Amino acid sequence: MRRGGMAGVWSRFCQDRRAVAGLCILVAEILCVLLLPPLMGLEPNVTDRSAGFWAAPSAAHWLGTDDVGRDLFARLVCGGRISLLVGFAAAGISVAVGVPLGLLAGYRRGAWEFWIMRCADVVQSFPSIVLVLCLVAMVGASVWNIILVIGLLGWTSIARLVYGNTLSIREKEYILAVRALGGSTATILRRNVLPNAVAPVWAALALRVGRAILSESSLSFLGVGIRTPQASWGNMIQYATNPVVFAGKPWVWIPPSICIVVTVFCLQFIGDGLRDAMDPKWVRTAGVAESRGVCHETPEELTQVEHCAVETEEPDGRVCAFGRKRMKTHHLT
Repeated sequence: MRRGGMAGVWSRFCQDRRAVAGLCILVAEILCVLLLPPLMGLEPNVTDRSAGFWAAPSAAHWLGTDDVGRDLFARLVCGGRISLLVGFAAAGISVAVGVPLGLLAGYRRGAWEFWIMRCADVVQSFPSIVLVLCLVAMVGASVWNIILVIGLLGWTSIARLVYGNTLSIREKEYILAVRALGGSTATILRRNVLPNAVAPVWAALALRVGRAILSESSLSFLGVGIRTPQASWGNMIQYATNPVVFAGKPWVWIPPSICIVVTVFCLQFIGDGLRDAMDPKWVRTAGVAESRGVCHETPEELTQVEHCAVETEEPDGRVCAFGRKRMKTHHLT
């Protein structure tokens, strides 16, 4: 995408307040989990015997301590590193596998399309959490094994998205022209098809990160994911399985639950904002409600609207345009 195109995408993205708020919160989370442990000297696996076990929040321990006297705030911050690492790394693997397979299936068709799409059907026919549970139990519950399992099982949605876009792009006139001029398949896929088919993947990538975080949290909550003494938001919520902790010590499991919910919602808002920013023709209800209208008496007087949302011709011959930004009028001669 050209520099001007990226500037336009960023400009449209910034018009979505929810997406901008989600991006700011997510960036703040990443900075906190990366910078707070070395700056504050947080040690997630150090036991403070003087504070005791299941200590309530205090000035020394902002979120109290767990069943062996470890600081819960330190484990919350350091656990965020693991949860976010799993989310972003697994989503990256899904994209790295799904994009090439989707391109091949959509452009080459034939046997490539049959086998890749049938493999996607087989993977998607199983409940994802059950399949992840089985594979993690087989390969072991380390951080990188969980990343690989979640990432390799998440390629199907990315591949189908790229496959659908590639099917429509491969018959475009400029693709046929490059093919007629002798362009190789690899060159056409790399230089002509990929830049146009991959744009919606950026929006899907944010959603894949959120799903990967939820998958890791579910595994850890069930006891087959990240295991203590290593901290993650999922295995911190596992404390809630104890009825005494769930009812009498909500400060133990509520903070990691809030972190997961807020992070997933922020990623959802970012994904929606990217989808709308990369598709200017996408008309949302809020965008139409905020639009302004300008009508002109004659069809010869046309209106140029930046990022125009709706343009209609009235029965009396007037041309009406509705857009979000300033409008310029041009008279045709």
